[in-house]
Amino acid sequence: MKTKTQTNDVGSASDTTQLRAQLAAMHLAYVEQHFEALGHKAAQEQSAHVDYLAQLIDGESCRRENRSIERRIAAARLPVKKTLEQFDWNWPTTINQVQIRHLFRLAFLKEKGNIIFIGNVGLGKSHFATALAHTACLHGHPALFTTAINIINSLSAAQASGGIKREMNKYLKPSILVIDELGYLPIDKFGADCLFQIISARYERSSTIITTNRVFKHWAEIFNNDSALTSALLDRLLHHAETVLIEGKSYRMKDQIDNLKT
Repeated sequence: MKTKTQTNDVGSASDTTQLRAQLAAMHLAYVEQHFEALGHKAAQEQSAHVDYLAQLIDGESCRRENRSIERRIAAARLPVKKTLEQFDWNWPTTINQVQIRHLFRLAFLKEKGNIIFIGNVGLGKSHFATALAHTACLHGHPALFTTAINIINSLSAAQASGGIKREMNKYLKPSILVIDELGYLPIDKFGADCLFQIISARYERSSTIITTNRVFKHWAEIFNNDSALTSALLDRLLHHAETVLIEGKSYRMKDQIDNLKT
């Protein structure tokens, strides 16, 4: 008496056409693209049905996760892709490498903590802020990268059109908001009030990363010389925060400096 051999092979052409249509309607793109090839492989290897199914589900899960990461990175509006590995640690004269590497564990997100990078231009402040936002996106956290002036300009335009509340919410939702280049250009009272509202609303709810060329004692000059507002803002910002100080000459001048030595 012959025994019936178990098979995981796919069905007829008409069966697979209907199945493809059903998988497409359910947005199971990976399963739709690979069920035949994996089915033939499973049949040849006489794999269990559950192993065949697990391969399809695992592939679909990975596809969806990758799509989610891509969407988060696109929504973050990162100016360029930066990573921790790309940074030249030998260039700054003062930098706490251990502190910065620890930040990339993202523990500050769980604590709703903030990070302030302080230093002159060309020392890696924006590099680290961008890389942290990118790392957060990879680990499932929404982020948004912008500059202080862009925030003010967008809110000013929104106020004129009556949509300032909706525009403000854009800066309150992400797990990480990167505010780049704070202090590089003067800010009027409207701008100072807007930044204060954003930082206050995010206090103990989500994390804010700021890059600036000004030490804290000069921040009143940034915020329209309003010492009361500046004091209240720093009180909220620094309550759960790490300050990263970077010193040295601009990395963008490195080639010119090297040329002078030769």
